[in-house]
Amino acid sequence: MPNTTVAILGASEKEDRYANKAQLRLLKHGYTVLPISPSSKTIMGVPAVQKISDIQQPIDTVTLYVGPKILAQQITDLVKLKPRRVIFNPGTEDAALQKQLEDAGIHTVEACTLVLLSTDQFEKA
Repeated sequence: MPNTTVAILGASEKEDRYANKAQLRLLKHGYTVLPISPSSKTIMGVPAVQKISDIQQPIDTVTLYVGPKILAQQITDLVKLKPRRVIFNPGTEDAALQKQLEDAGIHTVEACTLVLLSTDQFEKA
């Protein structure tokens, strides 16, 4: 069972949102999850932080469920966080932001977290 912490930027309490489905699937796969949501204190019983700069622990992966405009406002904090990788889920892609992360030594992946998990590719991506 993995002991990797995955932060979900754009986490949501709404069950129809892909971020919510990803959190549920990550938890079922044994990952430690850190929801990042400006409007929720907890999601699925997991304490949330409001923004990236509130994170006080090492993060292996950040999976994105926010568009480029919202991410651009937090890119400096994401670079400072220095996760091993950032997953750009469909609809979150932005070449300039990805380059900024790559230039900072952070691996980026354009993929769907749900597909990576369901095909056992999450660790390899």
